[in-house]
Amino acid sequence: MHRPSDNAIALLLRQQEGKTLEFKRDLSSPRQLLKTLVAFANTAGGKLIIGISDDGQIIGVEHPLDEEERLCNVIADGISPRLVPDIELVTIDAGTLLVVTVYPSNSRPHWLTAEGRDQGVHVRLGSTNRRADMQLVHELERSVTGVSFDEMPMSDLSLDDLDLDAIRQAFGGNRPLDEHALRTLKLVRSEQGHMVPTRGGILLFGRERRLHFTDAWVQCGRFLGTEKIDILDHAEITGPLPKAVDEVMLFLKKHAYRGADLTDVRRKDKWSIPLGILREGVINAIVHADYSRRGAPIRIVFLDDRIEIESPGFLLPGLTLEEIKQGVSRVRNHVIARVFRELNLIEQWGTGVRRIFAEAARLGLPEPRLEEIGTGLRLTLYLALEHRGMAASQGAQSGAQSGAQSGAQSKAILEALARGDLSASDLVLALGLKSKTGAFKRTMAELLEQELIAYTVAGAPTSRLQRYRLTELGKNQLALTEGSAS
Repeated sequence: MHRPSDNAIALLLRQQEGKTLEFKRDLSSPRQLLKTLVAFANTAGGKLIIGISDDGQIIGVEHPLDEEERLCNVIADGISPRLVPDIELVTIDAGTLLVVTVYPSNSRPHWLTAEGRDQGVHVRLGSTNRRADMQLVHELERSVTGVSFDEMPMSDLSLDDLDLDAIRQAFGGNRPLDEHALRTLKLVRSEQGHMVPTRGGILLFGRERRLHFTDAWVQCGRFLGTEKIDILDHAEITGPLPKAVDEVMLFLKKHAYRGADLTDVRRKDKWSIPLGILREGVINAIVHADYSRRGAPIRIVFLDDRIEIESPGFLLPGLTLEEIKQGVSRVRNHVIARVFRELNLIEQWGTGVRRIFAEAARLGLPEPRLEEIGTGLRLTLYLALEHRGMAASQGAQSGAQSGAQSGAQSKAILEALARGDLSASDLVLALGLKSKTGAFKRTMAELLEQELIAYTVAGAPTSRLQRYRLTELGKNQLALTEGSAS
């Protein structure tokens, strides 16, 4: 068995605690120690070094042979299924350390025996251990079997639940879309003698995708300044996932500065945001999101100095952030990735994140930041310093325009309701809109909060009989605006 060298341990001791490294003073808190070992085994492996003080000094362990035996017993009694890490005694600077090496386990999930499988499974998030919910436990199980979430059948649905027109539109007639083709793409599969859609098929092209996967959408927001406080504009992108890429890019372009690059004799248009990098980041988020999780859609946040792309789902077991940056890749969603590859949205497995970092360096941008957060992964792309002012100016200009538009829309809504109670759909028609836009929804929410309008069915906002009425306060407000106009 390989014994770590003194030099290797010395290098580890100079590092900060992280996803694959933790220090402990002694064995006085066995539960915390076991949580770390379980989390290592369930995630990407790691080393636990015992005999390090809280301030990072080597203090060693007393009676190292006795402590090694005690540690082996604690692990054997405290972790299920059985976990057998490598335990080494390493003497350095006159102190003896216990070095415990855990490898990603093929028997995951492991859990604390005393807490049971429902409550005792833990994973590693950064330098902390987090209890896994049942959704994450199921993903750990799938990662061992090699079956991805989006390959699994939806047995209670039929082929009619797939939007074949959307599939044909996506592929543009480049390939036949008969039953054989749908099976090859794994959009459908045979289940008990019947063809049913897979989860990937519904995620990509389901007629009522949000009914089955409530968080399979993209939320975009443009904020003023560098903090997520004052929102200027937002969009909810709920269409088929392949189309979502272009819709997100349109939203980002809407709020980006565009001008002529006078230093280029070809006078190419120049954007204040790196479109190529952003497109790669958006595609990466959509392809690798964990759609089994609830409560967190994909989020795109545009600020004056950066753009953040957040996708739900922790790193797959066995992966670290550093490995991803170097091009190591494991596909979470085999069906979605296959379709994106067929549509030429993905060029080569594992190169997306690496290309993002390389292109940022080529353009002279600050290095992007990839990090694990409470809901999944966040990729932060920073704007060039000379473009931050452009973005801020564009945001302020858009804010003024948005404010004027919002005021005009508020008045139009009040005028429409002055003629009688209307449903939301009736209001959309009255305002000459094609759909309930983000601006329309925000204006309605503001009018309700200001008590200028009210529900006709109080206490049931989503009632199919719901309509809106003008309040007395709203009538007074409308009279004031009409009076000032005259």
